[in-house]
Amino acid sequence: MSFIDYYKLLEIDKNASEADIKKAYRKLARKYHPDLNPNNEDAKKKFQQINEANEVLSHTENRKKYDKYGKDWQHGESHENARKTQGSDQNYSNQGQGYDNGDFSDFFESMFGGSANRGSRQTKFKGQDLNATLNLDLKDVFETHKRTITLNGKSMRLTIPAGIENGQTIKITGQGGAGANGGPNGDLFITFELTNHSTFKRDGNNLLLTIDLDFYLAILGGELMIDTFEGKKVKLKINAETQNGSKVKLKGKGFPIYKREKEFGDLLVTFNVKIPTNLSAEEKELFTKLSKLRNHGN
Repeated sequence: MSFIDYYKLLEIDKNASEADIKKAYRKLARKYHPDLNPNNEDAKKKFQQINEANEVLSHTENRKKYDKYGKDWQHGESHENARKTQGSDQNYSNQGQGYDNGDFSDFFESMFGGSANRGSRQTKFKGQDLNATLNLDLKDVFETHKRTITLNGKSMRLTIPAGIENGQTIKITGQGGAGANGGPNGDLFITFELTNHSTFKRDGNNLLLTIDLDFYLAILGGELMIDTFEGKKVKLKINAETQNGSKVKLKGKGFPIYKREKEFGDLLVTFNVKIPTNLSAEEKELFTKLSKLRNHGN
């Protein structure tokens, strides 16, 4: 039977501390645990191997034997003594999962004996974290609301806070995979992907809106009713001689601020002054007169 490099199995070096061994074991055991890898024979085999490595390296006397004889374990005097006094070395606690004697390699059985009190203590493993993507329209996150989603055949009701950002991820504690050996469930991480079918553009907590402004209204000034994102109309004062591309801010008419109840960003309106087309002969004449008046005044 061939020598097994337990340090290599746990991905640590020979100078690893007890804490390093424990950390490495927990990381790998969780990764390959059969409950988290159902019907995966490769994972099951790997899990058994790292349990065996941990069984040796986490036990001081076993580690000393292993480090002392290594590849020469078959010729080590302590090996013979260990087999003769096998009964006195059989009550140490296993740091791994509950597993049968047959889960150990021939190398382990020959070097450390085959009937140790294994499985006396089980390590609890947190369940696998799950990731999901939830596609919503921008209007769906304008107000806090509840929504039922189905994930892996399981329905759950979530509260969607107003003001969620596109690409933002939230954690739902305990809604991931089931834990092993009584460990806690994993968590569910939901990433939001927002689409926008409105005429508004979102810029953080602010909303941007471009509106066409009648040429004469821009020149003479007046009032204009515009829609807000929530669907309500507001009256907007248009100053005389409003220039194309000029902006006005409507404070508090933007997007809700995430988890800050009743607080909103601003609505920034940009004016696109529309130049009249298809002028009649009379209109052209009037504009010509206006042009002459303007030039004469200058």
